[in-house]
Amino acid sequence: MDTSRLLRTSGTLAATAALLLSALTAGNAAPTASAAARPHGGDEPGTTLVADRPDLAAPLRPYYAQKLNWRSCAGKGAGFECASMKVPLDYAVPRGGDISLAVSRKRATDPSARLGSLLVNPGGPGGSAIDYLQSHAATKYPAEVRARYDLVAVDPRGVGRSTPVNCLSDSDMDRYTQADPNPQTAAETRGYVANLKKFSQGCATRAGRVLRHVSTAEAARDMDVLRGLLGDSKLHYVGASYGTFLGATYAELFPSRVGRLVLDGALDPSLSAERVNREQAAGFQTAFTSFARDCARRVDCPLGTSGPDDAGKRLRAFLAGLDRHPLATGESRRLTEGLATTGVIAAMYDEGAWPALRKALADAAGGDGKVLLALSDAYYERDERGAYSNLMAANSAVNCLDAPAAFRGPDGVRRALPAFRKASPVLGEALAWASLGCAYWPVRSTGHPHRITARGAAPILVVGTTRDPATPYPWARALASQLSSGRLLTYDGDGHTAYTRGSECVDEAVDSYLLTGTPPPATRRCS
Repeated sequence: MDTSRLLRTSGTLAATAALLLSALTAGNAAPTASAAARPHGGDEPGTTLVADRPDLAAPLRPYYAQKLNWRSCAGKGAGFECASMKVPLDYAVPRGGDISLAVSRKRATDPSARLGSLLVNPGGPGGSAIDYLQSHAATKYPAEVRARYDLVAVDPRGVGRSTPVNCLSDSDMDRYTQADPNPQTAAETRGYVANLKKFSQGCATRAGRVLRHVSTAEAARDMDVLRGLLGDSKLHYVGASYGTFLGATYAELFPSRVGRLVLDGALDPSLSAERVNREQAAGFQTAFTSFARDCARRVDCPLGTSGPDDAGKRLRAFLAGLDRHPLATGESRRLTEGLATTGVIAAMYDEGAWPALRKALADAAGGDGKVLLALSDAYYERDERGAYSNLMAANSAVNCLDAPAAFRGPDGVRRALPAFRKASPVLGEALAWASLGCAYWPVRSTGHPHRITARGAAPILVVGTTRDPATPYPWARALASQLSSGRLLTYDGDGHTAYTRGSECVDEAVDSYLLTGTPPPATRRCS
């Protein structure tokens, strides 16, 4: 199991869960998912009008002066355009070579009222912004926003179509994701560490030089190059989950170029990796409690009707049993404890996935692990052919570069286990061990936890959901208070992120800000 600090929007997972439940109820094969932290400082390198900026470092001028060659995106239907752009591999040594980033856009439907470009990012790190644009933003964002903005996405460096980081073959990824998430014995611990080391070494072997240059700070600089190429003097942006950290980092590096930034499901950049993981464990416990309470009111609840504590005990017993006796799934892979744990976590991202989880657990009680395996596959972005996206590889590459490792070895995890169990009696132990991933990373981190103020930036809207599992609500409060121009919008609800997830109140507040530049009052609360 590898779920450490995977922060992304819930849209892809929720849609997949709904389709999955529908298909399985109809007796069809389950569809698989389509492809849906810490900056270091520096000077501001770019601008829209290169010729008018003699202070722009000469080696960067060609990047800001290049032209995007837009063309229709293959196989994506009418309206989507694609292009590629070049950026320096290393901004500290711009003449040391460049890499290619993939870009896509959907033009504003009312060009006469166009406000500019609106960049979108779904989080991860490792989530494809292009897939998010083409499968979600271009249809789910409100019509007036789509009318007045060109919606634009760039897969961040190392992600998706942008010089992707890869670590393991698909067959090795299958073995990696099936690993025991909670080693109990010395032998199990050695196996767990060996699995992490194999993954890390695979990244070092396959990714090459790019592995040292996929930090969030570098991705933020790339966004400024794209801003310039799009002809915008300010960056307008909607970032979800980890995308909030990317957006906040941009604001820190280029405060004078901040336009209308929406940071939905925020990460607190001042927290250490250990604290991020522990507080995320608490967030998933909060989400599980909501699921268990909802489940107990239903006749088909496989966890009983006695409440969250009893439901948690039943789930822990079920998961522990899989460590000894994995379940059949109708294919060569069996449902292990690691895969089942990931499937449960996947369903916590959106309450729309709860019916699928109830069915998955009920089927598993009867010896069929197919639905829970499908939820896990959706989380890892494994398709029906057994091919993985590079989500997990990019996730580790960015996280391990952005911040020092949460733990240096198994002893550190064991010392932290009581705190993780307190944070989440159900999932805490597994999430503690998942936090060990960066301990054996082949590249040293370049970032560090710190507050982001972005002094001088225009108003920035931070959106927080009170029972968000992946980015707990206190993180949104913290980021809004750190940003000198931050404004918090609160959604009292379940699930990860809030914009375009069903709350008219949230959507109206965010839309008004994007269209007028005026954020809602600091006391605005939606339900």
